[in-house]
Amino acid sequence: MKRTRASEQIEPTRTGGDSARSGTPSADVDRRRTSEGGLRGYLRDFTRTLRSGELGSLPGIIGLIVIWAVFQGLHPQFLSPRNLSNLSVDIVGTGMIALGIVFVLLLGEVDLSVGSVSGLTAAVFAVLNVSNGLPEWLAILAALFVGAAIGAFQGFFAARIGVPAFVVTLAGLLAWNGLMLYVLGASGTINLHEEGLVHALTSYYFHEPAVAYGLAALSVGAFFVASYRDACRRRAAGVLSLPVAVIAVRTGAVALVAFGAAYVLNRFEGLPLALLIFLVFVVGLNFLLRRTFYGRKIVSVGGGAEAARRAGMNVVWLRISAFMVSGTLAAVGGLFLASRVAAVGQTSGSSILLINAIAAAVIGGVSLFGGRGTTWAVLLGMLVIQSIASGMVLLGIPTPMQSVITGGVLLAAVTLDSLSRISQKAHGRA
Repeated sequence: MKRTRASEQIEPTRTGGDSARSGTPSADVDRRRTSEGGLRGYLRDFTRTLRSGELGSLPGIIGLIVIWAVFQGLHPQFLSPRNLSNLSVDIVGTGMIALGIVFVLLLGEVDLSVGSVSGLTAAVFAVLNVSNGLPEWLAILAALFVGAAIGAFQGFFAARIGVPAFVVTLAGLLAWNGLMLYVLGASGTINLHEEGLVHALTSYYFHEPAVAYGLAALSVGAFFVASYRDACRRRAAGVLSLPVAVIAVRTGAVALVAFGAAYVLNRFEGLPLALLIFLVFVVGLNFLLRRTFYGRKIVSVGGGAEAARRAGMNVVWLRISAFMVSGTLAAVGGLFLASRVAAVGQTSGSSILLINAIAAAVIGGVSLFGGRGTTWAVLLGMLVIQSIASGMVLLGIPTPMQSVITGGVLLAAVTLDSLSRISQKAHGRA
């Protein structure tokens, strides 16, 4: 019998594991390339992966570069430290909501109620804290509990009763928005305390330059150590791993972005507290999805619910829990959005908020078909969307046109996701 070399072995069929979680072309390259292949072999397999249609976050990265180049050419203040610092804070509220949507999208479902949930939970916080004098930390916990309870309620109908999630959350979009108006009462608007914790979420900055640079250094070091240890564990186990040269190149790219961002932020007010909290959520939730049994099960259900059920997973509970995560993070996002305007009003939780949250995840590389994506996609997608909004404000373009352009970008992202899926099927990768 002819002996097959290790480099010629056929890749195992995907079942919603690390490949599905990553949402980046390099994830599949990691599985097909041995460390002995070196940087040249990595690049060869990376190119092959792109040709198969697995583009991941690459379109979003290219789009962001083009958007920044165009708007900077049209308005010299677009890439100014002030504008970029404001942009880094503006992405947080909607970004938090989008992080919750990632969990639902990984299941192949959708949550249309997150905008209304964010508005309702912010209203609950404002009424309890401002109108009734409840301590701020208790009002925050109450808002988060309401978000989680709504997620569990909607998840129960979708997972246990069998009502399509689209219908359940569409009903929630209407119901929770009406309940928000009822909670706000006749006044319609409640201003937050200027000295409160929630108000400080988007107004506090770490002015000391060492904080931003220290965070950048910590991020680069952690990325290198995590990547190198993962490669060592894979080599020790006899499985495919990243070449050291690739790890070095990736670390260099992360360092360039991290220290560049720190430099820009320090030229204005310093590191925003809101951005720091958002990055902690992105990293923490990405770890949850990629490195824990719970996260891997979520992705497995998105890759194939029936296969996951036969493997002994509690699919009903996993689906309910994903909606609970979505509801809780919608509440967190609602608090950040309220902090940004220092008030909660009847326009909180608008429909454009829902569109932007879903668009951020999809533009960043999360698949609408389930089973593929990371929380880092939200950061990329929010930068794209908020950059468009910021650039059009600087150029004096009317607000309605912002919705038109954002809708076009979302359509392009979904179309690209669909074409990518078709290409993957043609190459036997989906």
